[in-house]
Amino acid sequence: MRASNGGGQIKGTAQRLINAHDVALPPGYKIEVVAQGLTFPSAVAFDDNGALYAIETGYSYGEVWGEPRLLKIDANGKATVIARGPKNGPWTGITWYNGAFYIAEGGEMEGGRILKVTKDGNITPLISNLPSMGDHHTNGPVIKDGFIYFGQGTATNSGVVGEDNADFGWLMRKKNFHDIPCKDIILTGENYTSSNILTEDAKDVATTGAFVPFNTTTTAGQIIKGSLPCNGSIMRMPVQGGPLELVAWGFRNPFGLALSADNRLFITENGYDDRGSRPVWGSGDVLWEIKENTWYGWPDFSAGKPIAQDEEFKVPEKKAVKAVLKNYPNTPPKPAAIFGVHSSSNGFDFSRSSTFGYVGEAFVAQLGDMSPNVGKVLSPVGFKVVRVNVGNGVIRDFATNKGKRNGPASYLSGGGLERPLSVKFSPSGDAMYVVDFGQIQMMDKGALPQQNTGVIWKITKQ
Repeated sequence: MRASNGGGQIKGTAQRLINAHDVALPPGYKIEVVAQGLTFPSAVAFDDNGALYAIETGYSYGEVWGEPRLLKIDANGKATVIARGPKNGPWTGITWYNGAFYIAEGGEMEGGRILKVTKDGNITPLISNLPSMGDHHTNGPVIKDGFIYFGQGTATNSGVVGEDNADFGWLMRKKNFHDIPCKDIILTGENYTSSNILTEDAKDVATTGAFVPFNTTTTAGQIIKGSLPCNGSIMRMPVQGGPLELVAWGFRNPFGLALSADNRLFITENGYDDRGSRPVWGSGDVLWEIKENTWYGWPDFSAGKPIAQDEEFKVPEKKAVKAVLKNYPNTPPKPAAIFGVHSSSNGFDFSRSSTFGYVGEAFVAQLGDMSPNVGKVLSPVGFKVVRVNVGNGVIRDFATNKGKRNGPASYLSGGGLERPLSVKFSPSGDAMYVVDFGQIQMMDKGALPQQNTGVIWKITKQ
């Protein structure tokens, strides 16, 4: 009965205040500002000399377009443009390897790409036309054993194209776009009825099944052929370019990718939302250790648990979720950790230095809830950096805003963290850099991201 009260549900966003003293840390740690005034920063990387670089996405939910950029950040926080991308953001992740940067281009307009970018600004696409024109994008990358590993998000929330995808903006641009499975699947034939937003008749309705275009029905036993590239997957390709390979699939939005000290691949996955034709309630974000040739459960499981006919995942006052797949490639594994519902747990890195501490733990940036669009929350969720013991799944706060309540700086009228999107340790491992996307005000049917409010923070142990 209570109204939603998310961290972005504020009346307006004033000029952003920056005050490191408003951030709470464990005793012995300090935080400082490295750069500010950035527009939608998403990740940082370091070259062989330890110089700091950052990327700006060039796109944000809310259909705000800009120019993706690779920036070099000097010791005084000044940003110098190294490379510029086309109107095909967001640039979601970056890594440095063997004299070049490798960037994941989200591909909202023309499909995702993996880019090789040299220090003189030359951009070479290594792969293009990835299926990323929907809700979620091409993410990562990380490099392991001579291969580029990256994530590819899904087009939809839970497998069915609906009115919510028109609210995101892409359905009106890409009317035939839908999720592509990585391997052949068999459908149960569940179909969902919604308003037909592709016509001007307010009474017109559309009936849509899973893994097909909007207003396309499916039947029980129908086979949807799998192919590469595909949605909801981790894929890889040789660093120099070459054939695409499937690593694992069955993810909703595999956003963050990182390697542990013993070279194991972990990812963060954004859980389902309470929206669209097939809404799912109470689905937490997940930290997974990746096992090759394994299906992880989307769109019929959450964190290894089946969602069909389960009260835990049933939206109040709506029908229980029904399965859309007739059978499953395997039983999904158990996650390494489960984060808060709608916390938007994203980019992360592992501590590997005793100077910083917590060696072997994963430090995860939580962008924070996007309520009410993704579902109701009674108070802000996320907006912090947490640390995870990947051995037992225990999650603890590490960097949060001070105050009696949790939330972003704009919600608390402070100068601390706004929306942490990723973290990255310095090459020596003694400093952690937090990429803060900036202010986002949430409206009933969209987001209002604020340009020039992004910040890069640095946390060290005194």
